[in-house]
Amino acid sequence: MNRLNIEVAVGVFLVAGFLCFAWLSVKLGHVDLFGGNEYTVKANFSSVSGLKEGASVEIAGVKVGKVSRIRLGGETYEAEVELTLDKDVRLQDDCIASIRTAGIIGDRYVSISPGGSDMLIEPGGVVFETESAINLEELISKYVFEKN
Repeated sequence: MNRLNIEVAVGVFLVAGFLCFAWLSVKLGHVDLFGGNEYTVKANFSSVSGLKEGASVEIAGVKVGKVSRIRLGGETYEAEVELTLDKDVRLQDDCIASIRTAGIIGDRYVSISPGGSDMLIEPGGVVFETESAINLEELISKYVFEKN
């Protein structure tokens, strides 16, 4: 009988350890099993030069989401960017999504300027007003090689 109690205690300890390990893995991996804390919207840009998946999405300098996917739009040949936003952040339908640079040569991120409309973008909707990334090399070459 004593041996059975020890085996049960060890089994319970192992199961508790596996559950703790699984919980820790999910939390540290930022995995959302139920998908209730975020929603996605899309934005089309003519250029997303330097923007990467996983880049932050900010409103007024506060991180409110991330870039979850970047792909080329089939018909328009524009970059289609999928933004995953926190559930409590609601975007107006006249907001502006811009690609900005952190510092002079820092990473690219998406900055959203809120609009003034009462209409909100639904989950899965589209941000229509966008400003593409500024290509510094193009600007320098225009300035250097411009003829007077």
